[in-house]
Amino acid sequence: MITYFVSKWFSTLNKEAMRTIFILIILFMTDITFAQSGFPDFLQGTWKMENKETYEHWDRLNDHTLKGFSYQMAGGQMRVSEYLNISRKADQITYTATVLNQNRGEGISFEMTQSDSIYVFENPRHDFPKKIAYRQLSETELFVSASDGGQKGFSYKLIRQHADKAESDPAVSNPNYDKALADKLGGDDYGMKSYFLVILKTGPNTAADGNLVSESFRGHMDNINRLVEDGKLIVAGPLAKNENTYRGIFILDKVASREAAEELLQTDPAVKNGLLAYEIFTWHGSAALAEYLPFSDRIWKSQP
Repeated sequence: MITYFVSKWFSTLNKEAMRTIFILIILFMTDITFAQSGFPDFLQGTWKMENKETYEHWDRLNDHTLKGFSYQMAGGQMRVSEYLNISRKADQITYTATVLNQNRGEGISFEMTQSDSIYVFENPRHDFPKKIAYRQLSETELFVSASDGGQKGFSYKLIRQHADKAESDPAVSNPNYDKALADKLGGDDYGMKSYFLVILKTGPNTAADGNLVSESFRGHMDNINRLVEDGKLIVAGPLAKNENTYRGIFILDKVASREAAEELLQTDPAVKNGLLAYEIFTWHGSAALAEYLPFSDRIWKSQP
């Protein structure tokens, strides 16, 4: 019956009215799609815990990745306590927290289970927390809670920190700040950005013949040069002999995710052939780190 009356109503409309209604329906459906996308873009920026010198900062790396970190300010010094990541893969959104000096440097992942008025991430196998929730109270306030899924837990309010507020405060503003350079390098308000730190170590293939070893490590050096030219590798170097069989480090830049970093490492023949293995960590450092590269090419006298 309802369908019948709606059909009769539409039949009485002229073409211009029909066109207007059709456009409104499309716009309405677009709004619904955007609202149901489920990605918490509102987290971008710096947030301060109410009544505490504890902060949470988030940057949007691309359409499906947010990277952040938590830190405390004490005596004018920033002390990072954990690194955060929210990423979308297919229809699943994952929140990963890597707490410094815990869990051997490995992140704990929580899958998003709710994304309407509150964003809920859960990992029932983790001891604590099992559930992390973000609720946007307004444009400038967030309510965050962490719990065991029941009565045990804690919560706090975060207040958005505006850049103009910091710029007007002579105690924290930088008279040498170069916005164009900061934007070019992708630095946040503190001149920092996220990278991937790779620790290279002896791989499982210890029985390789001499020719394979020589060819692999020649390719290893060639690959390093290629990644530097592509802007993906900004630090590389060997480590002194140690009991952990660590061989060297890479710092990768402009890499969207851990998975992308692993794909990049597989282009290294020494890694691909099992002569080198690796561990990957999210690392937060100066966004100006890559600026040393043009100078590094002017100070070497001979190839190693």
